[in-house]
Amino acid sequence: MTYEAIRVPIWETQWRCVELRKDNVHLHYGRFYLAPLLLDQADLIGSVMRKALLAELEGTRITYVKLMDVAHQYSIISGVKEPVYDLVMNLKKVVLRNNQRIDNPLTIFKGRLSVKGPAILTAKDILFSDSAIEVVDNNQYIATVTESVRLTVDLIVERKTNGERGKLHTFQEGSYPVGNTFSPVLNANYSIHYYPRDKKYDTHSSIRDDNPYIRDNPKKEVLFLEIWTNGSLTPVEALDRTCQKLAKLFTAPLRMNEKDNQFTNKDHFVVLSSLTCRTRWERIRHKPTKVATQSIFIDQFEFTPKIYNGLKKADIKKLYDVLNHSYEDLMKIEFLGLDDVKKITSTIADFLEVDSD
Repeated sequence: MTYEAIRVPIWETQWRCVELRKDNVHLHYGRFYLAPLLLDQADLIGSVMRKALLAELEGTRITYVKLMDVAHQYSIISGVKEPVYDLVMNLKKVVLRNNQRIDNPLTIFKGRLSVKGPAILTAKDILFSDSAIEVVDNNQYIATVTESVRLTVDLIVERKTNGERGKLHTFQEGSYPVGNTFSPVLNANYSIHYYPRDKKYDTHSSIRDDNPYIRDNPKKEVLFLEIWTNGSLTPVEALDRTCQKLAKLFTAPLRMNEKDNQFTNKDHFVVLSSLTCRTRWERIRHKPTKVATQSIFIDQFEFTPKIYNGLKKADIKKLYDVLNHSYEDLMKIEFLGLDDVKKITSTIADFLEVDSD
């Protein structure tokens, strides 16, 4: 068995970097460790850090694509090699980096892709309304214009976390949602290691039993954290921002006296609802919307393969078809269970900007 020797701080708990690697422009890797830690602290911190890395970091991405004079998603644009669907999917792959300050209130931007052919369109041809937004990979392929025609694509770009709901946009024919996955972190894993105490494993001078620190100090754990990002943030930036967010949450002031608990203009009351999944779904179905539901296909949503395949087998191809099914109809679809219907409900509620709670 191979053992790794690391330099552990004597008293102060610190993050340290073990490895940084750039596999390609869209895949960055970082490995860090936090030490020294008391017994059972590593599992607690590791679990919180992993969840925060995957859910709490803001990302910037293209969320909507607008094409003029396009009947539906599978239309062919005259003079363009790719159909609309392929063009939209290529724009979905574009990774953006936002160099704004974290506390900047501006979260919605516009972009435009306008090129006269014949030409090969790549991500570097996209112009944004804010100079702070830049493309990670300028060579990211988008489309090929084969004839002497002008292709113009309007874009909406948003900055938010995966859990945030975006601003309501005016949907029209020819507007297509691109996706709602914003996290710059592709994956995060953690592992816990203990200081070895058995002499047969003590091959490094810093971990021998005659070291008074190892013998007397109760701190025995090391937390290793691995982070993979899409290139919009480096693993170091991702770890730093996550630590800042958690520190801000945990240092929020605690109100302990009657004066602090008085209602002010900075407070508001909320009503906690206990609506069932059936009630939420029926509210979504009957809520008036400006969305062109017959132009939105279900593969534009971030459904799991199980949900997607179940809907396809039930001949449900568009958002319009889903909304025409009652809660009972969805529950009868083969292979779909309650958790799947809840996922459909929450995803479509977010897309239609319906307050389903």
